[in-house]
Amino acid sequence: MLRVILLSLSFFASLASASPYTVLQRPAELDTGAGVLKGTLLLPKTEEQMPVALLIAGSGPTDRDGNNPLGGRNESLKRLAQALAAQGIASLRYDKRGVAASLAATPNERDLSVERYVDDAVAWSQQLRADPRFGPLILVGHSEGALIATLAAGRSGATALVSIAGSARPIDQVLREQLQARLPAPLLPRSEALIASLKAGHVDTQVPEALQVVFRPSVQPYLISLFRYDPAAAFASLSIPALIIQGTHDIQVGVPDAEALHAAKPDAELLLIAGMNHVLRIVPNDVQRQLASYNDPKLPLARQLLGGLIDFIKRNSTSPASS
Repeated sequence: MLRVILLSLSFFASLASASPYTVLQRPAELDTGAGVLKGTLLLPKTEEQMPVALLIAGSGPTDRDGNNPLGGRNESLKRLAQALAAQGIASLRYDKRGVAASLAATPNERDLSVERYVDDAVAWSQQLRADPRFGPLILVGHSEGALIATLAAGRSGATALVSIAGSARPIDQVLREQLQARLPAPLLPRSEALIASLKAGHVDTQVPEALQVVFRPSVQPYLISLFRYDPAAAFASLSIPALIIQGTHDIQVGVPDAEALHAAKPDAELLLIAGMNHVLRIVPNDVQRQLASYNDPKLPLARQLLGGLIDFIKRNSTSPASS
Protein backbone atom coordinates (compact mmCIF):
# COMPACT_ATOMS: atom_id res chain seq x y z
CA MET A 1 0.00 0.00 0.00
CA LEU A 2 1.28 3.47 -0.87
CA ARG A 3 2.63 5.35 2.11
CA VAL A 4 1.59 8.97 1.69
CA ILE A 5 3.86 11.61 3.18
CA LEU A 6 1.93 14.45 4.80
CA LEU A 7 3.88 17.52 5.90
CA SER A 8 2.36 20.09 8.20
CA LEU A 9 2.26 23.82 7.49
CA SER A 10 4.44 24.33 10.54
CA PHE A 11 7.10 22.08 9.00
CA PHE A 12 7.20 24.20 5.86
CA ALA A 13 7.29 27.34 7.99
CA SER A 14 10.37 25.98 9.74
CA LEU A 15 12.09 25.63 6.37
CA ALA A 16 11.49 29.28 5.63
CA SER A 17 12.74 30.50 9.01
CA ALA A 18 16.32 31.54 9.63
CA SER A 19 18.66 28.62 10.23
CA PRO A 20 19.54 28.13 13.91
CA TYR A 21 22.92 26.82 12.77
CA THR A 22 26.07 28.44 11.54
CA VAL A 23 27.02 26.38 8.50
CA LEU A 24 30.66 25.45 8.00
CA GLN A 25 32.08 24.41 4.63
CA ARG A 26 35.11 22.16 4.55
CA PRO A 27 37.02 20.46 1.71
CA ALA A 28 37.05 16.67 1.74
CA GLU A 29 39.35 14.14 0.12
CA LEU A 30 39.22 10.40 -0.33
CA ASP A 31 42.34 8.46 -1.28
CA THR A 32 40.93 5.39 -2.99
CA GLY A 33 44.30 3.84 -3.71
CA ALA A 34 43.45 4.44 -7.37
CA GLY A 35 43.33 8.21 -7.27
CA VAL A 36 42.18 10.95 -4.92
CA LEU A 37 38.56 12.11 -5.06
CA LYS A 38 37.56 15.64 -4.01
CA GLY A 39 34.41 16.71 -2.24
CA THR A 40 32.73 19.29 -0.03
CA LEU A 41 31.43 18.85 3.51
CA LEU A 42 28.70 21.15 4.79
CA LEU A 43 28.46 21.04 8.57
CA PRO A 44 25.97 22.65 10.93
CA LYS A 45 28.09 24.07 13.75
CA THR A 46 27.08 22.05 16.80
CA GLU A 47 28.68 19.96 19.50
CA GLU A 48 26.05 17.26 19.04
CA GLN A 49 26.42 14.30 16.73
CA MET A 50 24.45 14.88 13.53
CA PRO A 51 23.07 12.78 10.70
CA VAL A 52 25.00 12.99 7.45
CA ALA A 53 23.82 12.59 3.87
CA LEU A 54 26.11 11.34 1.11
CA LEU A 55 24.91 13.07 -2.07
CA ILE A 56 25.65 11.13 -5.27
CA ALA A 57 25.40 12.96 -8.59
CA GLY A 58 23.86 11.76 -11.83
CA SER A 59 25.31 10.54 -15.10
CA GLY A 60 28.09 11.85 -17.29
CA PRO A 61 30.34 14.73 -16.22
CA THR A 62 27.89 15.97 -13.56
CA ASP A 63 29.91 17.46 -10.71
CA ARG A 64 29.38 17.60 -6.96
CA ASP A 65 27.10 20.64 -7.27
CA GLY A 66 24.82 19.07 -9.87
CA ASN A 67 26.34 21.00 -12.77
CA ASN A 68 27.20 19.49 -16.11
CA PRO A 69 29.25 21.18 -18.86
CA LEU A 70 26.93 19.58 -21.42
CA GLY A 71 23.69 20.24 -19.56
CA GLY A 72 24.09 23.53 -17.74
CA ARG A 73 24.79 25.06 -14.35
CA ASN A 74 21.85 24.68 -11.99
CA GLU A 75 23.60 23.88 -8.67
CA SER A 76 20.83 21.47 -7.67
CA LEU A 77 22.97 19.38 -5.30
CA LYS A 78 24.72 22.41 -3.84
CA ARG A 79 21.36 23.99 -3.01
CA LEU A 80 20.15 20.69 -1.58
CA ALA A 81 23.21 20.45 0.68
CA GLN A 82 22.66 24.02 1.91
CA ALA A 83 19.03 23.28 2.75
CA LEU A 84 20.01 20.16 4.71
CA ALA A 85 22.66 22.03 6.70
CA ALA A 86 20.14 24.71 7.64
CA GLN A 87 18.09 21.95 9.28
CA GLY A 88 20.98 20.37 11.21
CA ILE A 89 21.89 17.69 8.66
CA ALA A 90 25.49 17.46 7.44
CA SER A 91 26.27 16.39 3.91
CA LEU A 92 29.14 15.37 1.71
CA ARG A 93 28.95 15.78 -2.04
CA TYR A 94 31.82 14.86 -4.32
CA ASP A 95 33.11 14.90 -7.85
CA LYS A 96 33.03 11.38 -9.21
CA ARG A 97 36.30 9.96 -10.50
CA GLY A 98 37.00 11.33 -13.95
CA VAL A 99 34.92 14.48 -13.29
CA ALA A 100 35.93 18.07 -12.41
CA ALA A 101 38.35 18.14 -9.45
CA SER A 102 38.46 14.31 -9.41
CA LEU A 103 39.47 14.12 -13.08
CA ALA A 104 43.01 13.02 -12.23
CA ALA A 105 41.71 9.93 -10.42
CA THR A 106 40.60 8.46 -13.76
CA PRO A 107 41.57 10.75 -16.65
CA ASN A 108 40.63 8.22 -19.35
CA GLU A 109 36.91 7.50 -19.52
CA ARG A 110 37.70 4.04 -20.90
CA ASP A 111 38.61 3.10 -17.31
CA LEU A 112 35.29 4.16 -15.77
CA SER A 113 32.69 1.65 -14.65
CA VAL A 114 29.61 1.46 -12.48
CA GLU A 115 31.49 -0.89 -10.16
CA ARG A 116 34.22 1.70 -9.54
CA TYR A 117 31.61 4.37 -8.82
CA VAL A 118 29.93 2.00 -6.35
CA ASP A 119 33.24 1.22 -4.65
CA ASP A 120 33.89 4.96 -4.32
CA ALA A 121 30.47 5.55 -2.73
CA VAL A 122 31.17 2.74 -0.26
CA ALA A 123 34.59 4.20 0.58
CA TRP A 124 33.13 7.68 1.18
CA SER A 125 30.47 6.03 3.37
CA GLN A 126 33.09 4.28 5.45
CA GLN A 127 35.01 7.53 5.91
CA LEU A 128 31.87 9.34 7.09
CA ARG A 129 30.86 6.54 9.45
CA ALA A 130 34.33 6.60 11.04
CA ASP A 131 33.99 10.33 11.80
CA PRO A 132 32.76 10.85 15.39
CA ARG A 133 30.93 14.04 14.41
CA PHE A 134 28.40 12.04 12.43
CA GLY A 135 25.61 9.72 13.41
CA PRO A 136 23.33 7.92 10.95
CA LEU A 137 24.34 7.93 7.30
CA ILE A 138 21.71 8.42 4.60
CA LEU A 139 22.54 7.82 0.94
CA VAL A 140 20.89 10.32 -1.42
CA GLY A 141 21.28 9.54 -5.13
CA HIS A 142 20.02 11.70 -7.98
CA SER A 143 19.22 10.21 -11.40
CA GLU A 144 21.98 7.66 -12.20
CA GLY A 145 23.32 8.41 -8.72
CA ALA A 146 20.21 6.68 -7.36
CA LEU A 147 21.39 3.42 -8.94
CA ILE A 148 24.91 3.93 -7.57
CA ALA A 149 23.47 4.54 -4.10
CA THR A 150 21.26 1.46 -4.34
CA LEU A 151 24.14 -0.78 -5.38
CA ALA A 152 26.37 0.65 -2.64
CA ALA A 153 23.81 0.42 0.15
CA GLY A 154 24.54 -3.11 1.30
CA ARG A 155 28.22 -2.36 1.97
CA SER A 156 27.86 1.25 3.08
CA GLY A 157 26.36 0.80 6.54
CA ALA A 158 23.73 3.38 5.63
CA THR A 159 20.65 3.75 7.79
CA ALA A 160 18.37 4.73 4.90
CA LEU A 161 18.39 5.63 1.21
CA VAL A 162 16.71 8.29 -0.93
CA SER A 163 16.24 7.87 -4.68
CA ILE A 164 15.56 11.16 -6.47
CA ALA A 165 14.55 10.89 -10.14
CA GLY A 166 15.95 7.37 -10.36
CA SER A 167 15.13 5.13 -13.30
CA ALA A 168 13.52 1.74 -12.66
CA ARG A 169 14.30 0.30 -16.08
CA PRO A 170 17.59 -1.12 -17.34
CA ILE A 171 19.40 1.82 -18.94
CA ASP A 172 19.70 0.12 -22.34
CA GLN A 173 15.90 0.18 -22.51
CA VAL A 174 15.81 3.87 -21.58
CA LEU A 175 18.49 4.70 -24.14
CA ARG A 176 16.70 2.77 -26.87
CA GLU A 177 13.48 4.63 -26.13
CA GLN A 178 15.19 8.03 -26.18
CA LEU A 179 17.01 7.34 -29.44
CA GLN A 180 13.88 6.07 -31.17
CA ALA A 181 12.20 9.38 -30.37
CA ARG A 182 15.10 11.60 -31.46
CA LEU A 183 17.22 9.95 -34.12
CA PRO A 184 16.58 10.19 -37.86
CA ALA A 185 15.12 6.92 -39.12
CA PRO A 186 18.24 5.90 -41.12
CA LEU A 187 20.34 5.87 -37.94
CA LEU A 188 18.00 3.71 -35.87
CA PRO A 189 19.15 0.28 -37.13
CA ARG A 190 22.80 1.12 -36.37
CA SER A 191 21.93 2.43 -32.90
CA GLU A 192 19.95 -0.76 -32.20
CA ALA A 193 22.94 -2.85 -33.28
CA LEU A 194 25.27 -0.87 -31.03
CA ILE A 195 23.00 -1.28 -28.03
CA ALA A 196 22.74 -5.03 -28.68
CA SER A 197 26.51 -5.32 -28.96
CA LEU A 198 27.09 -3.43 -25.70
CA LYS A 199 24.39 -5.44 -23.93
CA ALA A 200 26.30 -8.56 -24.96
CA GLY A 201 29.49 -7.07 -23.52
CA HIS A 202 31.26 -6.21 -26.77
CA VAL A 203 32.95 -2.94 -27.79
CA ASP A 204 32.09 -1.81 -31.33
CA THR A 205 34.51 0.74 -32.77
CA GLN A 206 32.62 1.30 -36.04
CA VAL A 207 30.46 4.18 -34.81
CA PRO A 208 29.00 6.70 -37.29
CA GLU A 209 29.95 10.32 -36.59
CA ALA A 210 26.34 11.22 -35.79
CA LEU A 211 26.29 8.61 -32.98
CA GLN A 212 29.71 9.38 -31.48
CA VAL A 213 28.32 11.55 -28.68
CA VAL A 214 26.41 8.55 -27.29
CA PHE A 215 28.43 5.55 -28.46
CA ARG A 216 32.03 6.78 -28.85
CA PRO A 217 34.35 3.81 -28.25
CA SER A 218 35.91 5.39 -25.15
CA VAL A 219 32.56 5.47 -23.31
CA GLN A 220 31.47 1.98 -24.37
CA PRO A 221 33.18 0.14 -21.46
CA TYR A 222 31.15 2.25 -19.05
CA LEU A 223 27.93 1.58 -20.95
CA ILE A 224 28.68 -2.15 -20.89
CA SER A 225 28.98 -2.00 -17.10
CA LEU A 226 25.82 0.10 -16.79
CA PHE A 227 23.76 -2.20 -18.97
CA ARG A 228 24.41 -5.10 -16.58
CA TYR A 229 22.07 -3.71 -13.92
CA ASP A 230 18.33 -3.71 -13.44
CA PRO A 231 17.59 -0.74 -11.15
CA ALA A 232 14.22 -2.09 -9.98
CA ALA A 233 15.70 -5.48 -9.07
CA ALA A 234 18.52 -3.78 -7.18
CA PHE A 235 16.04 -1.54 -5.36
CA ALA A 236 13.95 -4.56 -4.39
CA SER A 237 16.97 -6.04 -2.60
CA LEU A 238 17.36 -3.09 -0.22
CA SER A 239 16.93 -4.00 3.43
CA ILE A 240 16.89 -0.42 4.76
CA PRO A 241 14.13 2.23 4.71
CA ALA A 242 13.89 4.03 1.40
CA LEU A 243 12.21 7.11 -0.01
CA ILE A 244 11.45 7.54 -3.72
CA ILE A 245 11.09 11.16 -4.86
CA GLN A 246 9.87 11.96 -8.37
CA GLY A 247 8.68 15.11 -10.09
CA THR A 248 5.74 15.00 -12.47
CA HIS A 249 7.39 17.41 -14.95
CA ASP A 250 10.66 15.51 -15.28
CA ILE A 251 11.49 15.19 -18.99
CA GLN A 252 14.24 12.60 -18.36
CA VAL A 253 12.69 10.18 -15.85
CA GLY A 254 8.97 9.67 -15.51
CA VAL A 255 6.44 8.91 -12.80
CA PRO A 256 6.08 5.30 -14.07
CA ASP A 257 9.72 4.73 -13.09
CA ALA A 258 9.01 5.89 -9.54
CA GLU A 259 5.91 3.71 -9.39
CA ALA A 260 7.90 0.71 -10.65
CA LEU A 261 10.56 1.25 -7.96
CA HIS A 262 7.79 1.40 -5.38
CA ALA A 263 6.24 -1.79 -6.73
CA ALA A 264 9.66 -3.46 -6.41
CA LYS A 265 9.93 -2.37 -2.75
CA PRO A 266 6.41 -1.76 -1.45
CA ASP A 267 7.58 -0.71 2.01
CA ALA A 268 9.44 2.25 0.50
CA GLU A 269 7.84 5.67 0.75
CA LEU A 270 6.84 7.40 -2.48
CA LEU A 271 6.71 11.17 -2.82
CA LEU A 272 5.42 12.51 -6.14
CA ILE A 273 5.92 16.27 -6.50
CA ALA A 274 3.57 18.08 -8.85
CA GLY A 275 5.44 20.28 -11.31
CA MET A 276 8.99 19.34 -10.26
CA ASN A 277 11.48 18.63 -13.02
CA HIS A 278 14.77 16.73 -13.25
CA VAL A 279 16.85 19.55 -11.73
CA LEU A 280 14.46 19.73 -8.77
CA ARG A 281 12.65 22.95 -9.67
CA ILE A 282 8.97 23.66 -10.20
CA VAL A 283 8.80 24.42 -13.93
CA PRO A 284 5.88 24.37 -16.39
CA ASN A 285 5.79 21.38 -18.71
CA ASP A 286 7.12 23.41 -21.62
CA VAL A 287 10.28 22.27 -23.40
CA GLN A 288 11.90 25.70 -23.67
CA ARG A 289 11.29 26.60 -20.03
CA GLN A 290 12.39 23.15 -18.96
CA LEU A 291 15.71 23.47 -20.80
CA ALA A 292 16.25 27.00 -19.49
CA SER A 293 15.89 25.76 -15.91
CA TYR A 294 18.90 23.44 -16.37
CA ASN A 295 21.07 26.56 -16.56
CA ASP A 296 19.41 28.75 -13.92
CA PRO A 297 20.85 28.28 -10.40
CA LYS A 298 18.69 31.10 -9.03
CA LEU A 299 15.48 29.11 -9.35
CA PRO A 300 14.49 27.79 -5.89
CA LEU A 301 14.35 24.08 -5.22
CA ALA A 302 10.89 22.59 -4.86
CA ARG A 303 9.81 23.14 -1.27
CA GLN A 304 7.98 19.82 -1.09
CA LEU A 305 11.24 18.11 -2.06
CA LEU A 306 13.07 19.77 0.82
CA GLY A 307 10.28 19.09 3.27
CA GLY A 308 9.94 15.44 2.33
CA LEU A 309 13.67 14.78 2.29
CA ILE A 310 14.41 16.49 5.60
CA ASP A 311 11.44 14.83 7.30
CA PHE A 312 12.54 11.39 6.08
CA ILE A 313 16.14 11.88 7.21
CA LYS A 314 15.09 13.07 10.65
CA ARG A 315 12.65 10.20 11.11
CA ASN A 316 15.36 7.70 10.17
CA SER A 317 18.19 9.27 12.15
CA THR A 318 17.55 7.22 15.26
CA SER A 319 17.52 3.86 13.45
CA PRO A 320 20.53 1.56 13.84
CA ALA A 321 22.75 1.46 10.77
CA SER A 322 22.46 -1.65 8.68
CA SER A 323 25.40 -3.97 8.59
